[in-house]
Amino acid sequence: MSKEAVESAPVTTHPQVAQTPADAGDAGYSKDLKARHVNMIAIGGAIGTGLFLGAGGRLHNAGPALALAYLVCGVFAFFVVRALGELVLYRPSSGSFVSYAREFLGEKGAYVAGWMYFLNWSTTGIADITAIALYTHYWSLFTSIPQWVLALIALAVVLAVNLISVKIFGEMEFWFAIIKVATLVGFMLIGIFLLATQHDVGGSKPGLSVITDNGGVFPHGLMPVVLVMQGVIFAYAALELVGVAAGETAEPEKIVPRAVNSIMWRVGLFYVGSVVLLALLLPGSVYSADQSPFVTVLSKIGVPAAGDVMNLVVLTAAMSSLNSGLYSTGRILRSMAMAGSAPKFTARMNRSQVPYGGILLTCAVCVLGVGLNYLVPSQAFEIVLNVASLGIISTWVIIMICHLIFVRRARAGLVDRPHFQLKFSPVTEIATIAFLLVCLGMMWNDAEVGRKTLLLIPLIAVMLVAGWFGIRRQASKNSGQELTELSK
Repeated sequence: MSKEAVESAPVTTHPQVAQTPADAGDAGYSKDLKARHVNMIAIGGAIGTGLFLGAGGRLHNAGPALALAYLVCGVFAFFVVRALGELVLYRPSSGSFVSYAREFLGEKGAYVAGWMYFLNWSTTGIADITAIALYTHYWSLFTSIPQWVLALIALAVVLAVNLISVKIFGEMEFWFAIIKVATLVGFMLIGIFLLATQHDVGGSKPGLSVITDNGGVFPHGLMPVVLVMQGVIFAYAALELVGVAAGETAEPEKIVPRAVNSIMWRVGLFYVGSVVLLALLLPGSVYSADQSPFVTVLSKIGVPAAGDVMNLVVLTAAMSSLNSGLYSTGRILRSMAMAGSAPKFTARMNRSQVPYGGILLTCAVCVLGVGLNYLVPSQAFEIVLNVASLGIISTWVIIMICHLIFVRRARAGLVDRPHFQLKFSPVTEIATIAFLLVCLGMMWNDAEVGRKTLLLIPLIAVMLVAGWFGIRRQASKNSGQELTELSK
């Protein structure tokens, strides 16, 4: 169905409001995700390798002002999730923003949204298996095993679990999130105790003096803080999982608002609070990109096996992210395949109602990441992180554009907005889009990796255009299945 057809769909109870369409790709899913699963998926999306792995190097470069960067990026990330949450309550779909792009931007918009999201999560998967391999090398028992072998083993384990059922996925994410939250809370309690007792940390007393005696809040100036925001955005890259998971829960209208609203305080507590504590405990120069900042602190205070425990938790975070990536891309690709915008096999589901075709395609790209770990093990994480940023920024921009059009249609009386709304439209959407594009442009200042990543944009655009011309006939043939005129 074309965009114009959606706008002129038959009326229902309201004389102007069109009947809510449904995505053909939503058929066949179970509704096995419970409230506790979705809530923990939201937490897991807000706490990932971006905090556990990336914060060390960013603290080294930006200093204590990193907390401000996390706060600013967190606010805009919340706007994106709030906008997506409103769209979810309007029409829950496992196709999530791809389904909404199809309704508000047409099949071309859905095509771009879906494949850019696939680019994000497939490269994020490479970053995750790289992180897993790096953290496993922390233990001397595994140092002799090549990094690419460890990456391949991690991919195989998560793939096997992800294919079983959505309920198993939900349970895995629930316990992964429990572990991450419990660890962060435990670390914060230790940090507060160290501050309160003035316990020696690495040869110095913790407190404000650690900041003031080492260059202040902005030890290297404002520019490093601005530049680091591009990487910080990546730290929030899984928040949109709430929208995808809503398609496989029985009561999205109750569960989604709670999960979305809780994201803001979690960002403040876990990201900003953790970074402030880290800055008060040790100078930024002590932290490094090669080691989790939490491991650095716990090692400095001499807690037996503390580094090993935290390293295990970081491994959990990376496994959780990889698990989520396979889950979300499987659902997104199935929605696209039903409309002819993705290979037919990605629409296939197994007996457990898991779209295994899309999951296997994502794994195939991750296998290429195993090769990257073999060729350039020292640069693999940074390279794929930057490429993934292209995917997540484009995805978030598309979500905000869809919401702008949705609000415009609601004001014209064509659709009904739910009670759960993103406030101050269109200012909020425009400001968020502008911020995301600025973050993208800042990658140019990183001549080593970021600039090369931006130069990939024309290549990606050419591939998208070529791909569209390759599938447009199939997409046209399937247009009747894109959005059917079915009520909820």
